[in-house]
Parts: sequence; structure tokens; C-alpha cells
Amino acid sequence: MTERIEPPSGVPSPPEAAPAAQPPSVADASAEPLIRRVSTWNIANVLTIARLAIVPVFTVFLFFEGSGWRIAALAVFIVASVTDQLDGWLARKYALITDFGKIADPIADKALIGAALVSLSILGEIPWWVTIVVIAREAGVTLLRFLVIRHGVIPASYGGKVKTVLQIVAIGLYILPGVPDLLRWAVLGLALAVTIGTGADYVFRAVRLRRVAKAARSE
Repeated sequence: MTERIEPPSGVPSPPEAAPAAQPPSVADASAEPLIRRVSTWNIANVLTIARLAIVPVFTVFLFFEGSGWRIAALAVFIVASVTDQLDGWLARKYALITDFGKIADPIADKALIGAALVSLSILGEIPWWVTIVVIAREAGVTLLRFLVIRHGVIPASYGGKVKTVLQIVAIGLYILPGVPDLLRWAVLGLALAVTIGTGADYVFRAVRLRRVAKAARSE
């Protein structure tokens, strides 16, 4: 058996070897902040797509005769309009805002409003010139969004949301039987004025966005 030799009295023992340095753990490497990616298929965007899907149902109900069908068409129209407010609220509250939603949400609004106006004009209840002005504005704004999308996305403005609400109320008054014509025209006229005004605002915003993007590239 090997005998252990003790160092002489008063002689310090040799220092123990320092422990080897440990490599950084995976947890330390992942401590950096992560960028949260929002899926396109979130609840807000699903509601937007659902709104597009029920537009044909609303249109079919509107062309059936009878007050019962009118009430059914109004109910579908209200449900579709509520999803417009709900998907925007969900996107903002739970940080579900995506570029797809910024584009698809206004398109879904325009599809619902456009289908209602065209149907009511075919039925002879709203003048065609009103429908043409509104649809031309909506189509122009949509085209403008796509033309400047390489510079950035133009989100819906507060004025645009007011416009949408006024259009919904005006169309609802025309769908609902027995509403006085004076009330219908008053709300429709207000909606038309805001529609034209916000359309001009989108043009100014698109021009400004293009100028800012060009200035940033030239720096």
C-alpha cells in the first residue's frame, strides 16, 4: 500500500487546481430579448375573412321579398358590421396587428358596403350616383394602398372608421322597413360627405408617405 507523505511542519500545502471554466449555458445564450412573431392566422384575421364570407348571404336575403327577409338581411348586416369593430379591437388589445390585417380589413369593409349599396340601387332604393361615388372612392383608396405598399402600409384612419360607421347606419336605415325618407337621406348625405373627405385625406397621406420613403432612401 502506498504511504502518504505529509509535508513538513510549517510548509504550506500546494494550492489546489482551480476548477475549469464552464462554457456559457444555453439559458444564458437565450437571455437576449426575443422578437414576437404574430401569425397571420390569428383570431382578428379569421373574423375579417368570416366577414367576407357572409357578404353573399346578406345579399341573397336582401333580394327576397317580405319584411321578414329584410329583418334577416339587416341581422346579417349587423353581425358583419360588429365583426368589423371586434376584429380591430382584438388586434389592438392582444397585439395581433399584421400587414395582412391592415390590407384585408378595409377590403372586407368595402365588400360589405359595396354589396349593400349595389343591391339597394338595383332595388331602386338608393340612387346609382351615390353608389358610384362611394364605390369609386373605396376602389381608389384600395388601389392607392397597393401603389404605395412598397413604401409602407397606410392603416385605416380615425376618420375612415367614422366614415364606415356612418355608412353602416345609413345602409341599415335603408334596409329596415318603415324608416322616414328624410332621416335616411340626412344620414346618407352625412356619410357621403365624410366618405369624400376621408378619401382626399388618404391621397395626402399616400403622397406624404412616398416623399418620406424617397427622402430616406436618398440619405
